[in-house]
This record gives sequence, C-alpha cells and structure tokens, in this order.
Amino acid sequence: MGTAFLRQLQQEFKGYNGQKLAKDLMAGLTVAAVALPLALAFGVSAGATAACGLVTAIVAGLIISALTGGYYQISGPTGAMAAILGSLIATYGMQGMFVATFLAGALLILAAVLHLGNLTAFVPAPVITGFTSGIAVIIAMGQIDNFFGTHSEGASAIAKIISYKDLGFHPDIATTLIALFVVLLMVFFPKKWNAVVPASLIGIIIATAATMILKLDIATVGEIPKTLMLPDRLSPAQINWNTVPALLAPAFSIAVLNMLESLLCGASAGRATGVKLNNDQELFAQGVGNMVLPMFGGIPATAALARTSVAVRSGAQTRLTGIFHAVGLLIMMFLLAPVIQNVPLAGLAGVLMVTAWRMNEWHAIKYMFSHRFKGAMAKFIVTMICTIVFDLTVAIVVGVGLGLILMVARLSKLQINYERVDMSRIKNNDEALNERYRNAMVAYITGPLIFANIDTIEQLTERVGTCDTLLLSMRGVPYIDISAAQALMDILRSLHENGVDIVLCGLPSSAMNMMHRSGIYDMVGEQGFYWSVERALLDLRPYTGKK
Repeated sequence: MGTAFLRQLQQEFKGYNGQKLAKDLMAGLTVAAVALPLALAFGVSAGATAACGLVTAIVAGLIISALTGGYYQISGPTGAMAAILGSLIATYGMQGMFVATFLAGALLILAAVLHLGNLTAFVPAPVITGFTSGIAVIIAMGQIDNFFGTHSEGASAIAKIISYKDLGFHPDIATTLIALFVVLLMVFFPKKWNAVVPASLIGIIIATAATMILKLDIATVGEIPKTLMLPDRLSPAQINWNTVPALLAPAFSIAVLNMLESLLCGASAGRATGVKLNNDQELFAQGVGNMVLPMFGGIPATAALARTSVAVRSGAQTRLTGIFHAVGLLIMMFLLAPVIQNVPLAGLAGVLMVTAWRMNEWHAIKYMFSHRFKGAMAKFIVTMICTIVFDLTVAIVVGVGLGLILMVARLSKLQINYERVDMSRIKNNDEALNERYRNAMVAYITGPLIFANIDTIEQLTERVGTCDTLLLSMRGVPYIDISAAQALMDILRSLHENGVDIVLCGLPSSAMNMMHRSGIYDMVGEQGFYWSVERALLDLRPYTGKK
C-alpha cells in the first residue's frame, strides 16, 4: 500500500506549477465556504457542539486529505454520521463517543490491510438508498427542537418525538421564523448564484445578523474556542472502561458507514474526474483520521459527497485542495469566533432540514416505485424503517439479508420445457436413428439446479410418460449444488430402472464438473453425454447406461 501511495503522489504532482497551485487554493477556499455552515450544523446535529463540528472539519481536512486515496476527496462531519451519533452520545457521553470513534478508526485501518475496500459492491443500491433516506428522517426529527424552539427528552429521535405528548409542543415564534427564512432562502436561491456563494452560508450570515441586531432571545451555538484542542476530548482518565466492550457495536456502525460513504463518494468523483479511487488507501486515511480526531475533541469524519463535488467543480488539481479548505476553516475559526458564537441554532436547523430533504436519492426512489420493482421497493422500505427504529448496522444486515433472500428466490426459479423428438426437423434419412428416437422426449432445463427447486426437478419422472429415451438439454444450467445433484441421481437411476435411456446434453463446464464429483457421470456412462441434443440425435451408438 505504501509503494502504491508514493506512485499515486508522483503521478498526482507531476508537472505541478504555480497555475495548478492557484486552482487548488481557490478550490479549497470555495469548499471552505460550503463546509463552514455544514460543519457547525453537523456538530450540533450529532449532539455535540458547533465547535466540535468545526474542529472535525479542520483536522479531517488536514490529516485525511494528506493521506487520501483520491486527490478530490474532501472529508469532514456529515449528516449521515451525525445521525447515528445522537443516541451514542446520549447513552455513553462524549467520552464514549470518542472511544467508539477511535475503535472505528482502528477497524478502518484493519479493513485497509485486509483489502476489504470492494465489499461495498455487495450492498444493493436500494439498501443504500433506504438507509440514506432513514438517516435523512433521523436528521429532520432530531432538529425539531432547534427548528421550533421547543423542548423534548430522550436518547433517540423517536423518543424525543414521543416525549412531546407529556412535555407539550409550544413553538417559539422568533425561532421558527429564523428557521423558515433559512429554509426558504436555500430552496429558492438561484442555482447560478449558488455556484458562486452557497445559499446555506448566505442564510446563516443573514440569520446571525438578524439575531445580533434585533437582540433575539433564541438559542445560539455558544462559545467557539480559539484552539484546535477542545477542552472536552479523549481522556483515558475519564473513560469508563466497563463500557468499552459495549462500544464495539457503535464503533462497527461508524466504521461501516464511513466505508460506504467514503468509497461511494470516491466512486462517484472518480467517474467525474477519470481518476479511480484507491479504496484501500482511502480506508487507511479514514482510519488514521478517525483515530486522531478524538484526541482533538472531534466527532467521526468521512468523505463528504457535497464538498467533494464542489472541489471537483471548482477545479481541484491535487489533495492540497482539501488541505487548503482546512486551513481556510481554521482562519475563519480564529478570526470569526466572536461572530460564529452568535449563529442561531434555528438557522443551522433550517440548513439541516434542507440537507436532509436533499440527501434522499429522489431520482432512484421515483424510478423504483414508478417501475414497480417490488424487490427493490421492499429492500428500500425495510432498510429505511430499520435505520429509523434500530440503527445503521441492523439496517444494513437486514437490507442485505433481504436482498440475498430475494436474489436466491429469483435465481432459484427453474424452468423445464418438454418437447417430443421430431427427427424430420433435422432432415435425417437414417431409419435406424429414426427408430431409436421414435418415442423420445427432450427436456430443456433453464436455471440453476439447487436445493430450492428440487420439487421442479422431480417432475421429470411425471412428465416422461411412456417415452423410452429422455434427452436433458442442460445448456442453460449454470450451477448444480449437492442437494440437486443427489436428487437428480435418484431420478435418473429410477428412470433407468424403468427402461428409460438417459442422454445429457450441452452441460457447461461447472455443471459437468459436478456430474463427475457427484458420481452421475460414472452412473450414466460416457456414452450418455453429448455436446448438444442435435449431436445426440445423429449418433447411433448403442446406449448401455450404467446403474
């Protein structure tokens, strides 16, 4: 991995000059403008602080960008990651979250060493769409208090919603108006202007100005420390070591989500740039970054598709874009801390509400529902519900499991078409051949012979009737498992004992291999196998099938 990384760096910086440096610098500052409101919002959304989100974006931008497997990747806090942190922090506190993040980083490095970067290819697209929509719902539900200025209790978003029944729901007018203003601005802000200055940043600036000028009595993000080392950070002395085993499950969830987000983001950006992501190197970079982040007081980071897309569109040339974006955020934190601390939580809630809506893969959702792909719809709905009710790990396991079950059900469908032999169709004038196959039948088998369709295979004995020769055309059989092989052997033996000659034709290499291994080849004999039905019908070799 080290040698490949060095080659990647050499290729990336080959011919690097002042012009490319200027492009990296401008792209980095553009990404920083987009990242600032999102970093603040995701820090609050995670149940931590805005400062925590800002520090995460800076540290991740410096470390992960330097080690990334694709120069275009921009890492930091994301909505998806923030959504699974709320209940974790509520249950185990910030120190518990720091430990889980550190463990997740170690798991990501292990995944890189074991070359597990391609495992994401085995997660069906509807499952990814489902948990993305589930996370969007969690983000939106988690911002109801900040959006309306209300109060709720509970560790999860669902628990907080339920608590309104006892606590009451009494929106604050000023808070709600600020949040609605940001939402409307982001929705109706012209796209051509958004390419220059992000609407989320404009919305936050106006909301903050209104809060300060009108002296609104609404919740704000609070103090922004002028240091990267936050007071609340990973501290061995504060860790409750008895809870560490219980943190392995959330650490696994964080690692899995990081893999999915980072590698899918890299695949998308790789297609746009023509430079393929080095999956293992990216996992290593994410692992190192997430092991270091808790030491600064940050939350888990991952590659962010929105910021990566901005980097690509802004003309990023090398990984320096990500580093410049981090430096830009660092300068903003030091210079604008007195202003940033007055950012209203309602404004950030508005940004998150719009972000949650846009997170949904609406094109994919519309496509699967409009075309009535029932399997895809089932995977999407089940994964989304499991994400909301349980957690990401359960959702992915259930979604992938459901996908496998549906796939097996579909692939196990076996079709057998029966047809009486008509020698006149092959223009044969040999009376001996005509006599041999006068009472013969061909069974055209399509599909894998596996345990799930043994009932269909057993229909052979019923459909043969009074024929004296059965030709099995098996060109469409890609696979035979041991259960089906045993059942087929019993069927062929029974037919042979009843005076029916068996001829097997057109077997693919994998199916032929199972014929040898299962003993069917020895039982039928070499003379019972042909490349095709046509060759069998033109061969007058006497059948001497074995029992």
